[in-house]
Amino acid sequence: MRKSGILMHITSLPGPEGCGTLGEEAFAFAAALSRSGISLWQVLPCGPTGYGESPYQSTSVYAGNPLMISLRELAKDGLLTLTDGDAYADENPETVDFDRVRAWKDALLRRAYRQSGASLQDELRRFADATPWVMDFALFTALKKRFGGVKWTQWPDRDLRLRRKAALQQAAERDKDEVGYQIFVQYLFFKQWDKWKAYCNSLGIRIFGDMPIYVAEDSADTWTRPDVFQLDRNRVPRKVAGVPPDYFSEDGQLWGNPLYRWTYLRFFRRYDWWVDRMRGMRRMYDIVRVDHFIGFANYWSVPYGAPNARGGKWIVGPGRHLFDRLKRELPGLSIVAEDLGEVNDRVRRLIAYTGYPGMRVLTFGFGGGTENVHSPVNYTENLVLYTGTHDNDTTLGWLKSANAEELRDARETLGFTTLEEGVPAFVEACFRSPCDTCVIPMQDVLGLGTEARMNLPGTVGGNWRWRMKEGAFTADDEQRLHTLNERYGRMNRK
Repeated sequence: MRKSGILMHITSLPGPEGCGTLGEEAFAFAAALSRSGISLWQVLPCGPTGYGESPYQSTSVYAGNPLMISLRELAKDGLLTLTDGDAYADENPETVDFDRVRAWKDALLRRAYRQSGASLQDELRRFADATPWVMDFALFTALKKRFGGVKWTQWPDRDLRLRRKAALQQAAERDKDEVGYQIFVQYLFFKQWDKWKAYCNSLGIRIFGDMPIYVAEDSADTWTRPDVFQLDRNRVPRKVAGVPPDYFSEDGQLWGNPLYRWTYLRFFRRYDWWVDRMRGMRRMYDIVRVDHFIGFANYWSVPYGAPNARGGKWIVGPGRHLFDRLKRELPGLSIVAEDLGEVNDRVRRLIAYTGYPGMRVLTFGFGGGTENVHSPVNYTENLVLYTGTHDNDTTLGWLKSANAEELRDARETLGFTTLEEGVPAFVEACFRSPCDTCVIPMQDVLGLGTEARMNLPGTVGGNWRWRMKEGAFTADDEQRLHTLNERYGRMNRK
C-alpha cells in the first residue's frame, strides 16, 4: 500500500520544556499529520544520549531518553507539583540547549520521585519484573554518576568493571535510592510513550523508529554483555567500527563503536542478544529502520586506537543467518534497510534475500547520470524515498550549494526554475514516485534552509539541536500534504 511519512524527532517538537516531549505537542502533531493524510511518523533513536548528544550513541539500546518525558503530563497525573518558578527559561525556542534542559529536567524528575516514588512501589516493581534490562541499566547509570561520569572501563573499582557478583550486590544496596530513581524515570518514559503511540496508532499513524546497528562503547550494553563484543580481558575494544575513505572523507569515518563477535553469536548464542534487541525495538516501534544495514553483509573493521579509519579492512558479516533467526523468532517484524553508502553485490544479495525495502535520497539523485542508483529513473516500488535525511542538508540548503550540473539536472528532471519552486518540486517528486513509501523531513515541509540542518556527520557539538517554531506547521501546510496524498494515492484513510 502506498503511504507517506514525516521525519520529525521528538526533541524537535515545540513546547515550553526546552525540548520536545511526549506531551501535548506530540499529540497535537500526530493529529495534524492525520489531518494531512500522513500515515507514518519517523523518529530518530529515542535512547538516552551521551557525549555529543547523538541519538546514535546511546547509553542503552533499550532505555528511553528522560528529556522526552513531559513534566506537564506528570503534573496532570498528580505525580509532580509544579510552581510558576519551575518554568524553563527558554532563551531560544528554535534550538535545544541540552545541558541546561537536562539539569533542569533532572531536578524536577527527582522531585517527582521524592513526591510519588513511594506511592508507586507496586507499579514500579511490576515494571522492573516485566523489563529485564532495566535493573542493569539503572545500576550502570547510578555507578556512572558515582564515578563522575567517566567511561565504565575507567571506573576505579575493577570488580565493578568486571561485574563481580559481590561487588554488584554491594553497589546496588549502597546506591539503591539512585537505582530506584533511574527505574522510576524509565517507568515514566514508557508510560508516556505507550500512551502517545496508542494515540498515533488510533489515527492510523504508524511509528517508524530508527535503530543504530552498533552500540556505544560507554553503554550499559557493553558493560552487561561484554561477551557479545570484540573486547579484551580488560573490556577495552580490540576492533571498532567505521567506514573507509571515500569521496566525502579522505580519512574515512572512525565511529569507534565496538564490533560484534559474529561467529560466537551465531554458533554459541543463536543470536539471542539480537533477538532480544529487536524484540525491544518491536515493543517501541511499528517499523524499524536499521541504520547502516550494510554492516550485516560486510563491515569495516579498524584497530582500536587508530587515528583514522584508513587502516581498516572489510570483514564478512553474519548475512542471511541472522535474519533467518529473526524471522523465526519475531514473525511480522517490519524492517527498512538503510543501504546508503558503499553497496556491493554482497549487500545487494542480502537485501534481496530478506525482501526488506531499501532507501533512496532524492537530493543524491542528480548530476551522476542514469547509473546513479538515486536517480529518479531507477526508483522501484520496494523502496523508501526521502528528499533528504537527518545527516544531509535540507533541500533548500542543497539547492543553494549544489554545483551547476546537479542543479541543472534537478531543474530539468523536476520542472522548476527558481529556488523557491525547488523545495515543493522535490517534495512532490517524492509523492509522485513509484516508491511504496515516501518520507519528508519536517524541515522540507516548512521549506527551511541550512540553519535547520539536524546533523553534520564527522562533527561533534552543535548537532541535533533544531526545533520547530511554535505554530510553524500551519493549516495551509496540512492542506498541501493532504492534496499530495490524495493526488498520488498515499492517503491515510483512517
